[in-house]
Amino acid sequence: VKAEDVNLPEKLALLHSEVSEVFEAYRHKRFEGRHGFGEELADVLVRTLHLAGLMDVDIEEEFLKKFEINKSRSWDGMNETLV
Repeated sequence: VKAEDVNLPEKLALLHSEVSEVFEAYRHKRFEGRHGFGEELADVLVRTLHLAGLMDVDIEEEFLKKFEINKSRSWDGMNETLV
């Protein structure tokens, strides 16, 4: 599959639905097991990595670049950096 043939809106909607499932697991205090917080968070990662592969994004390279940027970034309402 070429990047230009990927139905990006569909893939982003699927990613969004996985993020929503993480929130639902949290909201219902399902932190472990089937449909638990961790499993749903893993689904977000799976969808993200799949999309990166389809779009020919070197996700490791992009992650490392972003990680370096975030080392010195502070986040509103937080006293620590996000690394």
